[in-house]
Amino acid sequence: MEVFLIICALLATVAAGYLMIKGFKPVIVLLFAGLFLIALSTIFVPDLGLLNEKATTGSKWFDIFAIFESVAGSQLTGVGLIIMAAGGFSAYMNKIGASKSLVRAVSRPVSRLHNPYLLLILSYFIGQALFMVIPSAAGLALLLLVLLLPILRAANVTAASAGAIIATVSALPMGPAMGTTVLASDTVGMSPVMYFVTNQLLVAIPTMIAIAITHFFVQRYFDKKEGDHGSVIQEELNSDQPDAPGWYAFFLTLPIILLIVFSPLIHDSIELSTVTAFFLVWLIAVAIELIRSKDRNQVLVDAHAFFKGMGNMFANVVSLIIAAQIFAKGLQSTGLIDAMIDGAKQLGLGIGAMAIIFTLIVGFVTLLTGSGVGPFSAFAKLTPDIAAGVGGQATALVTPMQFASGMFRSMSPIAGVVIAVAGGTNMTPMALVKRTAIPMIVGIIVMTTCSLIFL
Repeated sequence: MEVFLIICALLATVAAGYLMIKGFKPVIVLLFAGLFLIALSTIFVPDLGLLNEKATTGSKWFDIFAIFESVAGSQLTGVGLIIMAAGGFSAYMNKIGASKSLVRAVSRPVSRLHNPYLLLILSYFIGQALFMVIPSAAGLALLLLVLLLPILRAANVTAASAGAIIATVSALPMGPAMGTTVLASDTVGMSPVMYFVTNQLLVAIPTMIAIAITHFFVQRYFDKKEGDHGSVIQEELNSDQPDAPGWYAFFLTLPIILLIVFSPLIHDSIELSTVTAFFLVWLIAVAIELIRSKDRNQVLVDAHAFFKGMGNMFANVVSLIIAAQIFAKGLQSTGLIDAMIDGAKQLGLGIGAMAIIFTLIVGFVTLLTGSGVGPFSAFAKLTPDIAAGVGGQATALVTPMQFASGMFRSMSPIAGVVIAVAGGTNMTPMALVKRTAIPMIVGIIVMTTCSLIFL
């Protein structure tokens, strides 16, 4: 019976991947696949305990459905709330033009350089830093197309090379405000700030350097080979964000500053939560808007963007995490994860081999679906058990999986960020991916190697 359940789990995983590739909603696919596996396990494993004594309904059949309440409740009081607060804060910063001010401010150093390929490298580092405070790959790409692309073009950077840089600045999803960072840090039992400083940076810094250097040679090669044919700026592209004072850019960095200052890294007696930091800075921004604006009613209407953003984040990200966690519980209930751990032990596979395997699995699904959140969320919660089973640390698994979800997305022709940048530079997605693939492959190799060495 155990073999039958494991085969069903494998078939369900393949079917779920196929349906997501075909364009079905990942939330619904993962949710239904998870519930199917849980129901199947309940039928064939009579003593299966899905919920603890406090959460159970008293009936194992009703527990199949009550697991949704259990998972959703834990998300909405923990990781999910943090992600929603980050989404609400980002939405309000967009509403008042603070994001636009930040991109404009950091674009100024770029305009002072005249070597086109050095400009590309600088732009990559600036864009990656911006992604930590503007955690939307497509949203940041559109801002950079509006504000940075004209500067690069004026410095004789080809539109295709600029597009390749802009499409890859979101390749490393790091920083305490990033949704997948919050999920990863919760999985390994760390605060987002500590996880960022002690795990992500160790891997991200050499990986960014490798990607930037590779971009230098790859973009120069393609420019010599192709020139600038088929990649001109679409003049109608513009940002719908309002113009705001330059100092509004500080609002976006303030939550991260507060989280670092009031954390165990610096302060022993006060530790600020991520949700509190976002909420506090939102209140400060609203208060300043009320002072500056003559139309105070409109300020209060705009302030509601915070809660609309939280709702959008629940619909787009948190719901996916809930569904992915139910899917993960379904895989666990069939015994598949225990079987994988036992198989790894028998084959003598250590944490390094498991890290490579799961990184490639997450990356492959990301490449085919164009979204990294779903594949990463589906497997992230399994990493503590897998790591413990092979005698390793969960961080050695979860960190490369998270970064792989971003890097494989940057070379997927159906990813939202790739499509947005291709449209903004009048390229086809495949033509853009041709320029992003090599830097991302080099980055994946360096990232995985550094994860095995440092984590």
